[in-house]
Amino acid sequence: MKEQNIDPSRRRFLRNLGIITVGTSVGACKPADNSGQTSTASATGTMTYRTNPNTGDTVSILGYGCMRFPTLGMANGTDDQTLDQEAINKLVDRALEAGVNYFDTSPAYCMGQSEAAIGTALARHPRDKYFIATKLSNFAPQTWPREKSIEMFENSLRYLQTDYVDYLLLHAIGGGGWDVVRQRYIDNGILDYLKDLRSKGTIRNLGFSFHGDIDVYDKALAMHDNGEVHWDFVQIQLNYMDWNCDKDPANRNVDAEYLYGELEKRGIPAVIMEPLLGGRLANVPIAVVDQMKERRPDASTASWAFRFAGTPGGILTVLSGMTYMDHLDDNLATYSPLEPISGDEDAFLKRAAAEIRSNNTVPCNYCNYCMPCPYGLDIPAILTHYNRCIIDGNTASDPTDPDYARQRRAFLYGYDRSVPKLRQADRCISCGTCSPHCPQGIDIPAELHKVNRYVQKLKENDA
Repeated sequence: MKEQNIDPSRRRFLRNLGIITVGTSVGACKPADNSGQTSTASATGTMTYRTNPNTGDTVSILGYGCMRFPTLGMANGTDDQTLDQEAINKLVDRALEAGVNYFDTSPAYCMGQSEAAIGTALARHPRDKYFIATKLSNFAPQTWPREKSIEMFENSLRYLQTDYVDYLLLHAIGGGGWDVVRQRYIDNGILDYLKDLRSKGTIRNLGFSFHGDIDVYDKALAMHDNGEVHWDFVQIQLNYMDWNCDKDPANRNVDAEYLYGELEKRGIPAVIMEPLLGGRLANVPIAVVDQMKERRPDASTASWAFRFAGTPGGILTVLSGMTYMDHLDDNLATYSPLEPISGDEDAFLKRAAAEIRSNNTVPCNYCNYCMPCPYGLDIPAILTHYNRCIIDGNTASDPTDPDYARQRRAFLYGYDRSVPKLRQADRCISCGTCSPHCPQGIDIPAELHKVNRYVQKLKENDA
C-alpha cells in the first residue's frame, strides 16, 4: 500500500476544526528529552501482557504512544515537521515483532499527521495483530456540533485505514469543568452516538482520558455507577512523582493513587500516560541516578519509572512516546518481562520523588498543549532548558562562586541555542492564553517571567 503523510485536505479539515494552526500546535512532534532512557539492555524474554476483563483482549503492558513520532527534520537537521514515514514503519515493525500490540493516537497529535502515519504503518500488518486507540479530540467550540464531531470520528477511521476502533477515548476531559464536558459530548448527543457505535462493533471499548478538575473525574465515574454509561477503560496520568504525594491545592492534577484507586474498586482497566512526565523522570538529578545505579547497575533511569507504572495489577497498558529506536529497545527490555517494583524499591522511589521535587523545576511535560503562543514564544523549549540547567547544576546564583562564570555561560549560551531570540521568555505579555490548556496546571506566564528575570540578572552580571 502506498505510504502517506498528511494531505492538504486533511490539514484544511483540522485547521477548520480548530485542532491545528499555522506553526507549532497541540501535539507537535517534538521528542521529549528522554536521554536518560538509553540503555545497552535488550529484551531477554517474553513481553508481559494484561487481560482486559471487558473483552478478553490480551494487551501488551507496553503501549505505543503516537504523540511524538520522528520527523524528516530530525533526520536532516531542519525544522521540517513532516513525519518520517519510513522511520515510523521501522519502529512499528520492531514493536510488533517484540510483542507490542497497543497503539494510541489522536487527530490532534503531530499537527494532525499521527493518525495517517500510524494507519499507514499498521495497515502493512494483519488487523488482528494490534489494537488501535484514538480519541475524539473536539477541543475547539467549532467542533462541538454533532455533525462536526461525527465528521472527526469518521475521518479518524479513514486515516487509520480501519472500519473499527478498538479503544475510543473522550479526549482530556476535565479542563474547563463539567459544563465543557456536557457541551463536547452530552448535550450534542455525541456520547449516545458513540455508545451506539460500540453496540454495533465500530467501537469495541469506550473510555476517556483525564486531565484537570477532580470534580469532573468523579462525575464521569458517577455516570458509570448509575448506569448512564459503562466505561470500558480510563486513561490517567500515573508515575512515582504523582503517587501519594502532597501537592499544591491549586494544582488541578490530583494524586495518582486516588485516580487509580477509583478505577480499581470499580474494576475499570487503567491505561497509563506520562509514566516519564514528558521525559523528566529519565533525566533526574545525578544523586538519584547514582542511587538507582547502585541498586540496578545495568538498568536505565527511565526503566524505574516504567516498572513503577506497570506494577499495579489493574493497569492494562503503559503508554510511551518512543521517538527513537533506542527508546523502544530500552522499554522492551523493561517489559520483557516486567519485574514489578518491590516494597524496598517503592520506598526508595518515594524518597527519590522528594529529592527530585526539592530541585524546584517547573513541572512541564513538554506536551505542547500550551502551543501555539499568539506572541510566538516557544514555551516548552524555554521551560525545558531552564529545568535541564537546574538538574545539571548550571543555574548560577552567587557571582562570588568560583564556578559562577562557567554556570552563567552554560545557561545563556544554551538558552540561545535552544530557543531563538524572538521566541524567548522576555516576549511574554501575560495574555494567559496558554495556562488553561496546561494539563499540569502550571501558571505559565508566572514561570516565564521568572525565567526572564533570571536571564536578565545573568546578563547584568557580565562576569
